[in-house]
Amino acid sequence: MDERARRVGLNEAMFRTVNDEVHGLNERFSVVADPMSVVCECGSAVCTERFELRAAEYEQLRREPTHFAVKPGHEIPDVETVVERQAGYVVVQKLPGEPAEIARRTDASN
Repeated sequence: MDERARRVGLNEAMFRTVNDEVHGLNERFSVVADPMSVVCECGSAVCTERFELRAAEYEQLRREPTHFAVKPGHEIPDVETVVERQAGYVVVQKLPGEPAEIARRTDASN
């Protein structure tokens, strides 16, 4: 895998970690934030766009470590494919190989 694809995977993993922390804080402090605001989990290191999704949707997304929520148009076709479209965001799945392995290795729930 080239360096660009590796960097994309690591950037997405970093944004997933941020969203996991927000979700965890909401649960720990019984904050009712539903829908919750999340950071786009795309591979761009400079993207700071946000969107909302319901807590149940976020929990479903996190069940698969190779899935990430990104703003429409933020997909990177050479490392991921769109597997679901929702209002305001799409779910992408990392392609097999090193992109998917990075996603699994950096998933805090595993």
